[in-house]
Amino acid sequence: MSHPTRSATRARQFAAVWLVLALLGVCVPACADPVGPGARDRQIARTVSFLLGRDHVSKHKLDAEMSRRALTVYLKSLDPMKLYFNQSDVDAFNTKADQLDDMAKQGEVGFGYEVFQVLLKRVDERVAMADKLLAMKQDFTVDEEMVKDPDTAQYARNDAEAMERWRKKVKFDLLALKADKKKLEGPAAVEKLQKRYHSFARRMHQTDNDELLEMYLSSITEAFDPHTSYMSPTTLENFDIIMRLGLEGIGAALQSEDGYTVVKKLIPGGAAEKGGRLKVDDKIVGVGQGEEGPMEDVTEMKLSDVVQLIRGKPATVVRLEVVPGDGGDRKIINITRERIELKDSEARGQVFDAGTRPDGKPYKIGVVDLPSFYMDMTGARLGLPDFRSTTRDVRRILEGFNTQGVDAVVLDLRSNGGGSLQEAINLTGLFIDEGPVVQVKDSDGHVVPYNDLESGAVWKGPLVVLISKFSASASEILAGAIQDYHRGLIVGDHTTHGKGTVQSLMDLGQQLYQVPNAPKMGALKITIQQFYRPDGDSTQERGVVSDIELPSLTTHLDVGEADLDYPLAFDQVKAADYKKLGDVDPTILDSLRRRSAERCRSSEDFQKVNKQIARYLEQKEKKYITLQETKFMEQLKDLNAEKDEVEKIDQMDNSSDNSIKRDYYLNEALAITADYLQLRLVARAN
Repeated sequence: MSHPTRSATRARQFAAVWLVLALLGVCVPACADPVGPGARDRQIARTVSFLLGRDHVSKHKLDAEMSRRALTVYLKSLDPMKLYFNQSDVDAFNTKADQLDDMAKQGEVGFGYEVFQVLLKRVDERVAMADKLLAMKQDFTVDEEMVKDPDTAQYARNDAEAMERWRKKVKFDLLALKADKKKLEGPAAVEKLQKRYHSFARRMHQTDNDELLEMYLSSITEAFDPHTSYMSPTTLENFDIIMRLGLEGIGAALQSEDGYTVVKKLIPGGAAEKGGRLKVDDKIVGVGQGEEGPMEDVTEMKLSDVVQLIRGKPATVVRLEVVPGDGGDRKIINITRERIELKDSEARGQVFDAGTRPDGKPYKIGVVDLPSFYMDMTGARLGLPDFRSTTRDVRRILEGFNTQGVDAVVLDLRSNGGGSLQEAINLTGLFIDEGPVVQVKDSDGHVVPYNDLESGAVWKGPLVVLISKFSASASEILAGAIQDYHRGLIVGDHTTHGKGTVQSLMDLGQQLYQVPNAPKMGALKITIQQFYRPDGDSTQERGVVSDIELPSLTTHLDVGEADLDYPLAFDQVKAADYKKLGDVDPTILDSLRRRSAERCRSSEDFQKVNKQIARYLEQKEKKYITLQETKFMEQLKDLNAEKDEVEKIDQMDNSSDNSIKRDYYLNEALAITADYLQLRLVARAN
């Protein structure tokens, strides 16, 4: 089972988050100037179409209904705010809305290229419009509004309507820059937006055939469900890197900004960090191979291409030409590539003091932060004895907790978007004895329980699992099993994400040729099964509901499975044969809820959260945003609240050190855990 990585899919799957980023001018590099489909593209399209009809769990045929869905998804992915296409363009596309299925079965993907060529033309026209508008003086005292709801927005019917939409967008972007931390305005803001718009257009014209084919075929696959997608060879390689938590390169996270490749983060322990010369915010403008190889200019180059130039075999040298972020002179930095362990995504543990034991000393509570359920699939397939594994890492942490005499464990899954099904099962087995962890139903309706087969548990004491609406897939398998077994408390958002499906990764080269070293044709990540909790409930759409809910903005964001396009529906199967452990007493649970609610009511931090939630819900109902400066600055706080929550989740598994931050939220989780320990002692005494 797999769950798409945040970095690759959040813009597409989490519509509300995409909207805020789009409104704030953050352009997702999704498009370009491809040369047209080739023979391999047609072969891939035929194979994807065949596998969808044969293996998708829904057993839905690739038919006219799926064709219409696919066109909707494709247009939304290209132009979510309807800023580029004209209504006449969309009307022309719709004449073929019922034909995409038959075309794909025959390997014809030219329609995807035709639509994209129209988009490129419109993008160039809109950038020219923006240039004219940026040369004009804007009046920010006028009380007018811009549509911010993509469903309310309409495609322009003519150039005049397009100009008016863009007049308001430019005005919005200028206001957003003024409201930003750097507070850009005047000529500096105009220059910034000019670079942004032109850089976006250039990136679009740089997209190659593989990227466009991935986008177009994924629009067809996502008509079946949000988690079925086509991965190009490059995307497949990146997915494998994430799962095995390792790559070969310099250890720097890069981002495209206004035509430059900018260093956003240095991976702890990586070659770049250890070298000490490359810094966050530095701009990479040239890349050379080896000590003497020619320096290639990478200004305005597509980010994925820059990354490929920088990556390489360990012990080889890459030279970077860098413009320092602090404005210093250009310099050349030599870095010897090495294998980089992505430790930010691995499990980490830490012990905290909280509450008071009967002897007057504080309880010792071990916290495990787990950003994903990772496994080195290649290493596992080859039978390597030390391949990377979530369960191995968490086992080691729990054994350390046992040695330190920890009283309870908190497992933090708030930023965990999923990963390996087997790892979810094995990890759950660290907390329970033998028994069913999850039930899996295939496309023929057969239900098979997947059991923890290892007797005994590594951690037998009190357990609390922290969840959020971003906790998905494998996280929900673990949380659902822990709740069904009454093994521990589920604390956090009202419910988890709601992804109750299992994906299989089908290498298309292997599917077609069935020989070693088959051509690299990418892969189809396809939903082949649905999973169910031991009690028979699916987590699909509903998720796992927390035992104790804490105030959180993410509860109210439209980022759950039910908010995505075309999700599979919730259903149930027969309960598995399992024994409840009785670690969670309903009476104790009521007391824990009351105590937590009282603390949250008196907490200044949670009071702020509740006010933020109220403002957000009020703004969420509004389809338009004001462009009058005073009103805008006030409303932007609420738009940014959603963006800030997403950034917090990212920061949780991208911190610069290996420590776990003890903030007000974790403090409340620790307080609940201390109460849990105390009330269990009281219950036993009685």
